[in-house]
Amino acid sequence: MDGVTAAATGAIAGAAVILGRRSLIDLPTILIAVATLGLLVVPRRVPEPVVILAAGIVGLLVHGVAVPR
Repeated sequence: MDGVTAAATGAIAGAAVILGRRSLIDLPTILIAVATLGLLVVPRRVPEPVVILAAGIVGLLVHGVAVPR
């Protein structure tokens, strides 16, 4: 079971690196990612859904809402 856990951890870490390289393309996005990471590792834990919702709202405020035509 230890090998499976290590393999899954490696796969998740690899996916995070690939997704990070593709999505962290400008300063506001990088700042959102750093703030989110900081909130997730502080001793007083913030629930992950709250962090995701807050990051989404900040992203919409910074980049604007795309209106389909």
